[in-house]
Amino acid sequence: MANEISVLLEGAAREARPVVHGVREEQFGDPTPCSEYDVRALLNHLFHVVVSFQALAAKGTADFSVTPDRVGGGGDWRGRFDDETARLVAAWSAPGALEGTSQGMGLPQATVGGMVLGDLTVHAWDLARATGQDFAPYEPSMPVLVAGWRELAPTGRKMGVFGEPFPVPEGASPFTELLALSGRDPDWSPAVTG
Repeated sequence: MANEISVLLEGAAREARPVVHGVREEQFGDPTPCSEYDVRALLNHLFHVVVSFQALAAKGTADFSVTPDRVGGGGDWRGRFDDETARLVAAWSAPGALEGTSQGMGLPQATVGGMVLGDLTVHAWDLARATGQDFAPYEPSMPVLVAGWRELAPTGRKMGVFGEPFPVPEGASPFTELLALSGRDPDWSPAVTG
């Protein structure tokens, strides 16, 4: 049974999948807007988020201390990403997925659903920027994401998952504000070498 988060997750997954499919293995060592991740590490992180938040949708727990390598062994990792994002949407569509408090996060389930929506959206942008692809977020998710990240950003900074807010001009687009709230430079591009 669809709810607001599951519908938005479906849209976000639809925008993220072409970016993941467009990553080439020879780009795995390239830098990303997340300075602690190269392209391969960011793909693995995004995979881990997508899989882990399936368990969190069912009010289970998730271990973020270790990130499995889901792309390094070859095979159809792009197809697996499609499958896992479909499972993510299904998990957050389940009756009661948005009710109560997350056992794994200690936050309202609706907040946790918004967190994975944000990760899927922003990390797709990260990968697109790092690999020279175009990306447009799923626009209907922007009001939910911006409101949620305004609330979560101070805690995210204390936990080290958000950087200091990046300055953006007044009247910036909601997506630009979202990127800036997380500490990203919305104009980031890979350094030109040579």
